[in-house]
Amino acid sequence: MITINIDKAKTIAHDARRAARTEEFKPLDVKATIPSEAEQAELQRQLVREKYAEMQAQIDSAQTVDQIKAAMPQP
Repeated sequence: MITINIDKAKTIAHDARRAARTEEFKPLDVKATIPSEAEQAELQRQLVREKYAEMQAQIDSAQTVDQIKAAMPQP
């Protein structure tokens, strides 16, 4: 029988979440350096932070692999 270490699965999921968040931040990081676009970029960055904070909470509270998969970033 195959058993899955949920803690390790969560660690892998968090790594994937962080990578997806970093990619989503890249274009906003550039815009944040442009004075005329900085304010809007920061608002968008906050939305990204909130999205991934919710995802983090879902992964942390997951009890099964299916729950972890459901919380993962979608491509």
